[in-house]
Amino acid sequence: MRDGVHLATDIYLPQGAGPWPALLERTPYGRRGTNHADRSLADPVPKSKPEIAVQFARAGYAYVLQDCRGRFDSEGEFTKYLNEQPDGIDTFAWISAQPWCDGRIGTLGFSYGAHVQTALAAAAPAGLGAMFIDSGGFSSAFHSGIRQGGAFELKQLTWALKHARLSPATATDPVRRAALEAADIRTWARVIPWTRDHSAVSAAPEYEAYVIEQWSQECFGDFWKRPGLYARGSYDRFADVPMVHMSSWYDPYALTATENFVALSKLKRGPVRLVMGPWTHGQRSVTHAGAVDFGPSATLDGNVAPDYMTLRRDFFDRHLVGRDATDWLVAPVTVFVMGGGAGTRTPQGRLLHGGAWLRTADWPPPEARPAHWYLRAGGVLTTQQPFHDEVIVWRFDPRDPVPTIGGAIASGTPLMEGGAFDQREAPGIYGAQHPGRVLAARADVQVFETEPLADDVIVAGPVRARLWVSTSALDTDFTVKLLDVHPPSPDWPDGYAMNLTDGIRRLRFREGYDRALAAEPGRVYAIDVELFPTANRFVAGHRIRIDVSSSNFPHFDVNPNTGAPAGVPSKPVVADNCLHLGPSEPSHVTLHVLPVRGA
Repeated sequence: MRDGVHLATDIYLPQGAGPWPALLERTPYGRRGTNHADRSLADPVPKSKPEIAVQFARAGYAYVLQDCRGRFDSEGEFTKYLNEQPDGIDTFAWISAQPWCDGRIGTLGFSYGAHVQTALAAAAPAGLGAMFIDSGGFSSAFHSGIRQGGAFELKQLTWALKHARLSPATATDPVRRAALEAADIRTWARVIPWTRDHSAVSAAPEYEAYVIEQWSQECFGDFWKRPGLYARGSYDRFADVPMVHMSSWYDPYALTATENFVALSKLKRGPVRLVMGPWTHGQRSVTHAGAVDFGPSATLDGNVAPDYMTLRRDFFDRHLVGRDATDWLVAPVTVFVMGGGAGTRTPQGRLLHGGAWLRTADWPPPEARPAHWYLRAGGVLTTQQPFHDEVIVWRFDPRDPVPTIGGAIASGTPLMEGGAFDQREAPGIYGAQHPGRVLAARADVQVFETEPLADDVIVAGPVRARLWVSTSALDTDFTVKLLDVHPPSPDWPDGYAMNLTDGIRRLRFREGYDRALAAEPGRVYAIDVELFPTANRFVAGHRIRIDVSSSNFPHFDVNPNTGAPAGVPSKPVVADNCLHLGPSEPSHVTLHVLPVRGA
């Protein structure tokens, strides 16, 4: 690298005489390791990175695998996300100068391996010919991925502890290793915020430093606009090459993938493609996410392409090399619309929700129309505007937050699991105090739902709530969750409240994220809550439901309601939070509704 640091790099070359087109994969997870996502429906045993590299080499590519700075065999100190553009540029230039490279280079990678790609693409290096960006590549890490709605995503804590234990410095320091192994994340997750020398990763100061910095940088400023964290800021100069943005509805990068696609598909010749499945992080070859099964159509294998390896190889064959390979993504957008299944219990005990693939020209689909669904007194959700003013009040105690049950989560173990679940407390759910209790029974969860639907309603697109709120505190949070409620049945006597997507907004950022403003107790404010995008068929007989509350822990850090700056400990206070409904304050959620074909 430009500073003299060496990054461990393996090169796999085809047999015979070169030069060849090259593919670059950079990873912090070990260039010789195995990722759980690298499997197929036909062969569920994950392939190692070297095995995948060999497959690409046999297909005629020079395949380059590299450990990111400060990880595994690479030198230097790891600072999450922030070294990836210069290191990517230097690696790219090195590959371009090698006699075995013919000057055409593609990039690929999953999760962090997607983040490093967008960091590089923002510099548009000469020779970059195609990108396959899977489940990552921050459109804006401040808005989704590290922070969201002003709150901090606590998966950063679980990730930091896990990977501090796996760092090169830990491998050579028994004292450091013992301290990190002794740290109990289930205890430390309730220490909000972590501070210098008072965290689960204090023994690994380089990991502690970046976590504390991400947590304390609560306003959207220059820190968040750096390459690797903010593709939005470089869309105009972003590499104009064929690219795929791929993710899934229960993935923390669902918003990133759709935002990057929407912007870049309009600015670049590309072609630019979007693929969104019903999966959790990288689980494209299984039919379930959490406790819900989406049926045999849910896998990428056999439905979008024969398998993941074939999809990527044919993409690079076609768009990097110019071979006559199958184009599996002819339509600009390939998304899975969840729902439509029988709602029965599978042999594995999961809800059979079903679904089908939709291929369309844009996101949201051009035929989708935004519709407002109003929150009304009595827990009613309807497209009819309210006639009377109403105020709903609940007491939010930061010491008793609403537990996270599924959602768009990755790297959350052992605190939380991504996916779709019945919104009911169960043994093993972190923070659940009453196993068997539905979240709707909590006094701090406000439920609004439609009558049983007379006809199917198909939703596909971004989801946004506009709420009129007030509080007794100087600051607080408001959360919104969208659910598909299955009716009672022999398999599910109490019905099944399945989470689709959710969002959060910290009140002190009601006027924007560039500054924090204390709330005036009792004053009514209009706020926007951006949920992650989704696509779901609400079947006739089901209900569309919206839950409003003030916490979702441990997905997000808990607001102490004090107005203290992020990263500064303060004694939590109880807040009386209010949701205002009525013609003058029409709190509502906007969903993009597709016409039901054949209706």
